[in-house]
Amino acid sequence: MTRFYGTAEWRRLRAACLARFPVCVTEGCNNGAVVADHVIPRSMGGSDSLSNLVGRCITCHNRRRGTDEPKLPGCNADGTPRDWSHWWKNDGKSLRAGGATVRGGGKNG
Repeated sequence: MTRFYGTAEWRRLRAACLARFPVCVTEGCNNGAVVADHVIPRSMGGSDSLSNLVGRCITCHNRRRGTDEPKLPGCNADGTPRDWSHWWKNDGKSLRAGGATVRGGGKNG
């Protein structure tokens, strides 16, 4: 993972992407999107622009990448963050995961 993914610019792009694609775009999948996935990968010259990003669940993202990662570091198996102070918390908004709604916002959920 490059340093770009920890920047405020990436967090803004990711939040905008997930707002546009709250459900995984993979055909037949209805899980909540938790990953902003590059349509054209960065390694193939794809840009870090909103027009090159779609929302995917962690399972479809990893399948598309060809990895067996069960989850991203710091996240549950469904891709939602274990710690709601994690920058992936989506600014305290609800995240849809596997059809369920998971609420953020600290200890009281």
